[in-house]
Amino acid sequence: MTIQKHTGFKRIYLAFMNSVKGFKWLVKNEAAFQQEFIIILLLSIYSCFLNISLTTHLLLIVSLLFVLLVEVINTAIEATIDRIGLEHHSLSGLAKDLGSLAVFISLAIAVATWGVVLWEL
Repeated sequence: MTIQKHTGFKRIYLAFMNSVKGFKWLVKNEAAFQQEFIIILLLSIYSCFLNISLTTHLLLIVSLLFVLLVEVINTAIEATIDRIGLEHHSLSGLAKDLGSLAVFISLAIAVATWGVVLWEL
């Protein structure tokens, strides 16, 4: 049996639709993502009013998007672990703890980036 693989613009469109589906699920079901997304929207709007260069503005926004990226990856790790089994296993716990640590590090990067930029204003 041959599986048909989409190519060209159809593949790009379908990949985009999968991304939209994932985003909608996160917004509906993942409290951490919801909180981070709202804070990031507010900070992004606030950054538009800062008297900073375009490069610095981009740095602030990228540091915020990095937090969302890591949260998405962390949620994917958690979903995969939960799919494998809900019983407690030390490696499952470790995988989830490491994903959580990655989110914490991304938040520290964003806070440090914003802190330096705001300190220099």
